[in-house]
Amino acid sequence: MTAARAPRAQQKKMPVVGFLSGASPAPSAPYLAAFLQGLSESGYVEGQNVTIEYRWAEGRYDRLPALAAELVIRKVEVIAALGGTPPALAAKNATATIPIVFGAGDPVGLGLVASLARPGGNLTGTSGLELELAPKLVELMSELVPSARIIALLVTSNNPVAEHIIIQNAQQAASAKGLELQILKASTEGEIDAAFVELQAGGLIVQADPLFNSRREQLVGLASRRAMPAISAWREFAEAGGLISYGASRTGGWHKIGTYVGKILNGAKPADLPVEQPTRFDLVVNLKTAKALGLTVPPSILARATEVIE
Repeated sequence: MTAARAPRAQQKKMPVVGFLSGASPAPSAPYLAAFLQGLSESGYVEGQNVTIEYRWAEGRYDRLPALAAELVIRKVEVIAALGGTPPALAAKNATATIPIVFGAGDPVGLGLVASLARPGGNLTGTSGLELELAPKLVELMSELVPSARIIALLVTSNNPVAEHIIIQNAQQAASAKGLELQILKASTEGEIDAAFVELQAGGLIVQADPLFNSRREQLVGLASRRAMPAISAWREFAEAGGLISYGASRTGGWHKIGTYVGKILNGAKPADLPVEQPTRFDLVVNLKTAKALGLTVPPSILARATEVIE
């Protein structure tokens, strides 16, 4: 009897990973696949030797603190906080002991880690630099539409920290070029429609945010009807019909988070894992959209493009 029970007693308990995202499952499917791929490369396959507890805020960032608290109560081994600053901050505020792997812009400035090379606490992850890309997008817009004196910036009104940094960075870049910056805010489908009614600019920059990524078809449709050049940091925006995108790969970021979660399950400490930053930025140009807008994309931009959609 004792001998028969011994193998069962030695069986290791399946670790549980907490997954916290501000986005929705359907639009996040390709990124989730990349996360699971990264996790599998560290030796963990969902349902086989790891369980994942999913918590999706579906664009309602005010739900994130409660969802993060649920994962802490569940006593997960590690929390993967994906989809920008709000999930990372919610997870950080929920626990000082459970390891957290995030994907967020400016993690040092936001107080998530002490430094990129030595995070120091229970958090590490990746930084896609979306918050820091606003000046580059202003520069690209002024190249695309040199006649524009006003450029609009659409930001989410329920992400105050990121909103503040992005507006500040974009404002400085616009002022340096002698441009006026119109700030538009939205956090729901209806507010996005209302923002386009207020739009009084020669071009639109859309903040890289999971909410806007999930509403990219709506945004592209509204921009098309207004014959408005619209750009973003995420390539999915250009693929959906936006004019251009410039930024790091989201799938690459989620993949790295998956590998870090696996390393932590294997015994690594977040404090010893440096925050990863992208080394490659893709410039995707949608020439079909440019043609529909009657715009000629400058050769200087086409020469730098990593992908051209025709």
